[in-house]
Amino acid sequence: MAFQPIFDAGAHRVWGYEALVRGLSGEGAYEVLGKVLPEQRYRFDQDCRVKAIELASRLFPADEELVLSINFMPNAVYEPAACLRATLHAAKRCGFPTSSILFEFTENEEVTDTAHLTSIITEYRKQGFTTAIDDFGAGHAGLGLLVDFQPDLLKIDMKLIRGIDASPARQAVVAGIGGIAKELGITVLAEGVETEEEFRVLKAGGVRLFQGYWFAKPEFEALPGIRALGIPAA
Repeated sequence: MAFQPIFDAGAHRVWGYEALVRGLSGEGAYEVLGKVLPEQRYRFDQDCRVKAIELASRLFPADEELVLSINFMPNAVYEPAACLRATLHAAKRCGFPTSSILFEFTENEEVTDTAHLTSIITEYRKQGFTTAIDDFGAGHAGLGLLVDFQPDLLKIDMKLIRGIDASPARQAVVAGIGGIAKELGITVLAEGVETEEEFRVLKAGGVRLFQGYWFAKPEFEALPGIRALGIPAA
């Protein structure tokens, strides 16, 4: 796993880290996932969760409250409570608080059963986890997904972020998403931020949480600091 920081602009500190699956030679997530056979998806999903928790429990400073963000594949979860057993066991074994774990699923994975997804989110919240929609605005469900359930966090896709400082259309769309999220009590995170100009416009527009290469690139089994803002590694 590699880790990329999530920056809290309001508190000017690292809010948490997203755990990102990587190949042993540095292959990205899509390349790795492309090698996972359909019958292996459930086991792969479980193993990634456990590995992320094991590494975070070792790397995260004991005196800081940091969030660990883990991606999961909704279509690989057959029964929510049963699928969480390995996660809960790993958290207990490593002494990692479940309240510090955020599960995010990407809109880019088509959800074939919305009712099933809702049951997953309900069970995760029951167990003390928080939830997020990743890549919002670039996937299958779009705004319709928010009608069925509301996550704790909404991660705006980088396609809407790229060049937002020079795009009134992007600014309007992101402002609209922010307004909807505020009405629903959802926190917004801008991902894929690559320039200071993008960051400044988004921050002025009310976005608090940020992630992207301008802050730091993911580092393999390590916690990177935020170089652009002078925040050292944890």
